[in-house]
Amino acid sequence: MSKQIPVQDVTPPAKGTVTVDLYASREKIYTRAFTGLFRRLRMVAGAGLFLLYFGTVWLNWGGHQAVWWNLPERKFYIFGTTIWPQDFILLSGILIVAAFGLFFITVYAGRVWCGYTCPQSVWTWIFMWCEKVTEGDRNQRIKLDKAPMSANKLLRKSAKHSLWLLIGFVTGLTFVGYFSPIRDLVFELFTGQADGWAYFWVGFFTLATYGNAGWLREQVCVHMCPYSRFQSVMFDKDTLIVSYDPRRGEARGPRKKGSDYQAQGLGECIDCTLCVQVCPTGIDIRDGLQIDCIGCAACIDACDNVMEKMNYPKGLVSYTTEHNLSGQRTQMLRPRLIGYAAVLLVMIGALATAFALRPLVGLDVSKDRVLYRENVQGRIENVYSLKVMNKDQHDHVYVLEASGLPDLRLEGRQEIAVAAGDIVSLPVQLSVAPEALPSTTNEITFTLKSADDSDMQIHAQSRFIGPAIR
Repeated sequence: MSKQIPVQDVTPPAKGTVTVDLYASREKIYTRAFTGLFRRLRMVAGAGLFLLYFGTVWLNWGGHQAVWWNLPERKFYIFGTTIWPQDFILLSGILIVAAFGLFFITVYAGRVWCGYTCPQSVWTWIFMWCEKVTEGDRNQRIKLDKAPMSANKLLRKSAKHSLWLLIGFVTGLTFVGYFSPIRDLVFELFTGQADGWAYFWVGFFTLATYGNAGWLREQVCVHMCPYSRFQSVMFDKDTLIVSYDPRRGEARGPRKKGSDYQAQGLGECIDCTLCVQVCPTGIDIRDGLQIDCIGCAACIDACDNVMEKMNYPKGLVSYTTEHNLSGQRTQMLRPRLIGYAAVLLVMIGALATAFALRPLVGLDVSKDRVLYRENVQGRIENVYSLKVMNKDQHDHVYVLEASGLPDLRLEGRQEIAVAAGDIVSLPVQLSVAPEALPSTTNEITFTLKSADDSDMQIHAQSRFIGPAIR
């Protein structure tokens, strides 16, 4: 007798299943021009970022470029702060703060970073504006692409790509200018005196900007950016997202202005598809939350304009939460959000403390390979190599002292002048009377103090070697 239990598949067939071809060629997205509150906010945010990015590189501070990543000398200037390789942990702290800030804002308001301040989005909007200026609005661009090549089409396409390349060139030049002083770089580039690597990197970032913002566009956001993949882990039903309200909108359908649409069994969505036409990633927000949505609120502006013309309440598409859409109360303060905020505040506090307590002078001590020697006075002598780093923006004179042994004497130079942001290396001799040595290996301390600022000092440990005690 068979002991197998018969199994029957009772899974209902999926309704409305859409088959997606993963290898389908990309369909070009033609965005439509629009106006609205969130577009103005995005323009203000983009203008601020452009001013920060293109303007900061031209500022001077303390006799050099205000923000300058001086790779050959391993010095990173950020306004009044000089970051040395020994301070790289501070750069890690800045990145950690930025990461937790992004996590916090994502839990609270979804992908607002992507929609308003991400460089890929900002530059893409600028490139789309260039398209509109040179080729016209959405319908004109569609018609132009379908038309055969002509003098008019060639002129418009050439003007568009010229603007794209010009913006890409200025972007690449500015980026390289943060690593090589921008004033010298511009002069040398246009006079043919620049290094070959300067031409290479300016060209590389020009083409990268041209390709990402001009050709790849939404594919960077959808397929290449990891943020779109892990953001869903941080979303919850109280996260602000761009959403369509199906309770108000369904059923969709056209109607005349002022007609009794409810008597026709219609909702407030007139199915104009403007929300789709303005979307930079080409999605239909009415299909629900999608990984392609970057939270730019372009669909909100477009829909609000239509609702205003139809004399309907705005907000059919809006920033809202899943709880709000289902008629439940939204909890703005929740454990996950509070946790991220707490960690972010702790990290900011720790980073600020680290910057405030960061020593502005560095001291490295290396003992000479000769263990010890006896000088002409009969004293035991050790030789050390000292490296003094002035991390401050001002010149300083430092006083060197040594302690740890009785009768310990510092031979030679005791005052060291170091220019701002400079390093001075020098040999130092210490001597001790043989009878004053307690053992063959002895702990000693070098102390370096600023002559004009008693609070600026640093200590370094080393060893004093002597002969075996008989």
